Amino acid sequence: MSKYILPVSVFGTVFGSAVLLKHHVTGGRCPSKATITGKTVVITGANTGIGKETARELAKRGGRILMGCRDMEKCETAAKEIRGATLNPHVYACHLDLASIKSIREFAERVNKEEKRVDVLINNAGVMRCPAWKTEDGFDMQFGVNHLGHFLLTNLLLEKLKEPAPSRVINLSSLAHIIGNIDFEDLNWEKKTFDTKQAYCQSKLANVLFTRELAKRLQGTGVTVNAVHPGVVATELGRHTGLHQSQFSSFMLGPFFSLLVKSPALGAQPSVFLAVSEEMEGVTGRYYDVMTEKEPAAQALDDEVACRLWEVSSRLVGLQENGQHGSLKKEGVSEP
Repeated sequence: MSKYILPVSVFGTVFGSAVLLKHHVTGGRCPSKATITGKTVVITGANTGIGKETARELAKRGGRILMGCRDMEKCETAAKEIRGATLNPHVYACHLDLASIKSIREFAERVNKEEKRVDVLINNAGVMRCPAWKTEDGFDMQFGVNHLGHFLLTNLLLEKLKEPAPSRVINLSSLAHIIGNIDFEDLNWEKKTFDTKQAYCQSKLANVLFTRELAKRLQGTGVTVNAVHPGVVATELGRHTGLHQSQFSSFMLGPFFSLLVKSPALGAQPSVFLAVSEEMEGVTGRYYDVMTEKEPAAQALDDEVACRLWEVSSRLVGLQENGQHGSLKKEGVSEP
């Protein structure tokens, strides 16, 4: 019998250490037990992955959930599943294509007209390392969806966010922002050779710059805005990366990634934390790595770049400031 003690002990130690390592890497669950009954939450890209699990968790906490998605069939299915699992009837599928200015405006118009309030906006949807695709309006797909689409949506919903303040805006960014660069001379990859990795990193840097600039412009309104890197999560976002597309890579890297990659349910916890946690009340303009505040990359702290990006983005999506922060009017789209 004693000959089995050592192997079992070693196995138990290794397994226990692996569990502790994964918990440390993934960050665990949101510690706050706060409920949001009576509050309305808008979540983009909510039919799958982190967005879907964020919607599920906030529906459990009593929120009225508006799921903004491009694929309405998948969105309806996800909304129905969440309503059944949480017994919360106030989970709604709404059409929103962030690759279309027209669709974004229609979605925002509907929300502004039909909803009494918006307490939380979670800019969750994203595209990662896709081919050199363009949006309906001719923007690079990653810059257009990840940054410009959410930039426009957020500005169009600002007045609705201000009404029930304190309210919160959460922008999902990525650790990839640290190697990003905002190329104002060629934001849409029309002059240089397309690099899908750099295009993604540029869009994620734009998320952090937008977060910091918006936070400045919203000072005194009661609306806070923060950016978050949710960690490495097993979702459909990485479908264009080519990772694990061979049996060899799956076999060799699978065990390693199983320790470092978290489930969508755990991947949603940082968004939930920023949306409901009492300790986040009044906190704005910050960057979070999972649920820990961190200083972003140096280029994300450049106030001049952040301001210029705001101005360029406003022109690209057809918005122009009229002197009031966050209050914008339409103008013709022009290149930077």
